[in-house]
Formats: sequence, C-alpha cells, structure tokens
Amino acid sequence: MLTGVSLICAPVCALVLAPTAAWAAEPEWSNLDARRYDAPIPRAGTLIAAVPLDPALSVAGAERAYRILYSTVDQHDSPAVSTAAVFVPRGQAPEGGWPVIAWAHGTVGLGDDCAPSAQPRSARDNEYLTHWLDQGYAVVGSDYAGLGTPGLMSYLNSVATAHSVVDSVIAMHEMDLPLSPEWAIVGQSQGGGAAVNSARWATEFSRGTGLDYRGVVATGTPFNVESIVKQAGPDMALPPNLGPAANSYTGYILAGFREARPDIDVDSVLTPAGLDAVAKAETLCKPQLDAALAGMTPTDFFRAPLARLPGVDAALDAYMGTPTSGYDRPIFLGVGMQDRDVPPNLTLQLDEALRANGQDVTLKVYPDEDHSGTVLASVPDSTPFLRAAFDRG
Repeated sequence: MLTGVSLICAPVCALVLAPTAAWAAEPEWSNLDARRYDAPIPRAGTLIAAVPLDPALSVAGAERAYRILYSTVDQHDSPAVSTAAVFVPRGQAPEGGWPVIAWAHGTVGLGDDCAPSAQPRSARDNEYLTHWLDQGYAVVGSDYAGLGTPGLMSYLNSVATAHSVVDSVIAMHEMDLPLSPEWAIVGQSQGGGAAVNSARWATEFSRGTGLDYRGVVATGTPFNVESIVKQAGPDMALPPNLGPAANSYTGYILAGFREARPDIDVDSVLTPAGLDAVAKAETLCKPQLDAALAGMTPTDFFRAPLARLPGVDAALDAYMGTPTSGYDRPIFLGVGMQDRDVPPNLTLQLDEALRANGQDVTLKVYPDEDHSGTVLASVPDSTPFLRAAFDRG
C-alpha cells in the first residue's frame, strides 16, 4: 500500500495521464465565444445561449450536437457562466423523453483554449459517450465555470464543480429537446472525483427544478487527495522516473487553490521557478504545460512546506474534500488494479469510507486494466447498473 509522501506524485501529479480530449492548437467556438462574457448573469441553471456544435467536435453516436452557455455558481459562491456540449441520440425519443447523463471530464488544463466543448474528443471518449447515446441517453458535458468563460476554472474544487455539473443539466432542460427529468452522472479520473462530488449535491442543487437525479458512475476516482497535498514541500519524497505530467498537475492544483483561497498565502512558500510554473498553469493546456515544465520536478516549486501556512489544512479540506455520507442515490465505482495514474488504493479507500457510512455502493475491480482502460472495461457492469438506477422509481 502506498502511503504518505510517496503518494504525492501519483494521484496528485498524475490524475489524468491519458488525455480526455484530442487536444488541438486552436479551439473551435462554434460561433459561441464566451471568454469575455460580461452581460448580467441570470439565476443559476439558466440557459443563456445554444448553437449547433461544429461537426468536427461531435461524437459518432450523436444525431445532433450543440454548444450551450448557461449560468452557475463559482468557487467564490458568486454568479458565473459555463459552457457545455450537448449530444442527442439517434432515432425517436421514448415516451417521456430521453433520460440524461451529465459527463464530468478529466484534466485538460485551466486555459480557456482547453475547454472540451471547443476541442475534438479523444477516441476513447468518442467510443464511451457514443455507447451511452446508443443506450438511449442524451449527454451534456460541462466545461466547468472558468474554462472558456471568465474567471479561472477551480481545479479539483468539489463544490464548484458540482454546481457546474448540476446546472448544466438544469440548463439543458430549457432547450427545445424531448428530455426526461431523470438524469445521472458519469465521470472518469479527475472527472470521476467530480462525478462523485456532484452526486453528493445533485438533489440539493437541483431542488425545485423538477429534475430527478438517479445515480452516478465513476471510474479511476481519486479520494482524499487533500491529505497528500498537505505534505507538499521542498523535501517531499518523489517516486523515480517522473514525467512532465507531474509538474503540470502540481501547477494546476496550486493555481486553482491559490485563486480560490487568496487568504492562504500560497505564493510565500513557492520558489521563483514555482511562481513562474503556477502562472503558466493558469493559461496553458496540458500538452503545452508538460513541455514548458519538463525541466522541473515538483520539489522545485517549493522553498518551504505548504503545511507551514496558517489555516491551509482546513482550506484544502474545504476545497477538494469528498464527502463520505449524505448520498441519496446509488454509486458505482470502477477501479483498474494496473492503474498507475490514480493508485487503486485511493478508490478502494473511498469505497470503504462510503460503506462505513451506510451508502449504497457498487464496486467493480478490473485486475488487468490500467487507468484509461478501466473506462471501457467497466461498460458491461456500469450499463446495467445505470439502467437499474433509472428503473428504481
């Protein structure tokens, strides 16, 4: 079992080594560029605009696809806007409308150009999202507030991400589409964590809208990462043969946390190189940031331990902690035992903590699968799980 500082560059610095999007140099905004949106923001969950998605950014199973702009709540508990992609299945909607899946994406970067709805999907995600469309679910994939919209996307922020995910579903239901009020959440890796956190607040954040949240599917899910981040510093132990992704994830975590909690003086424990790296992390997509920080290691970010900052422990708990009770619908966790991006032990710890608190959890273990491979390997198990969740009434 990996414990302590030896974990620092496993779940924290390599949350999503497998790309979640086929990243391109230039984004395609599909005639909806919201990077400088400055109009009044309506109540959270309001659909502000919807346009056809550029066909090059759609997925094989979608008959129609859209890019939408909607209102939500950001990491400062302030009104914000986010964008999302909407995919509609082929064929005629069933009586009562298409049930909905909210797709929670993994790490792509914090810069506006990294927004998944403005980039092509990876081959894996194309196949995975097409599967759910073929099963008769409409899909909405939030970019999360600040990614392609004003502000900074609050990386790994549990509550802010939940608002973005839930509000995307509410806004989608304002489109002229035949949609059922029943919906579920699906996510992988960083998005797996986002999916579980969104599940905790799904019913609360959608109350009064008429929506009916049914359950969550999460694979490659990190848990209790905040306890590992608390150990970051110049003397933290690092595993051998670290790649450039380790630096990118360190940068993204520090950039997001610093912006969300200006009362915690993160800059005071960073080296000049660390300050420069975190500044780059605010704008560069992951392939670019990997290249820009290739000469560093995570210890190079720090001149003093992060733990020396007053209040940092409680702040990290609030920023990225995952609740282990209070879920009102079933949870599916899929874990590949060959996962070297998010150590399997983290998902197993989440499963154990949820069960200890009486939550309804289904755990499926895939002995021969790695981080990315677990996504498609889990389909034979997660498909009937989700179908049963919708049938429970």
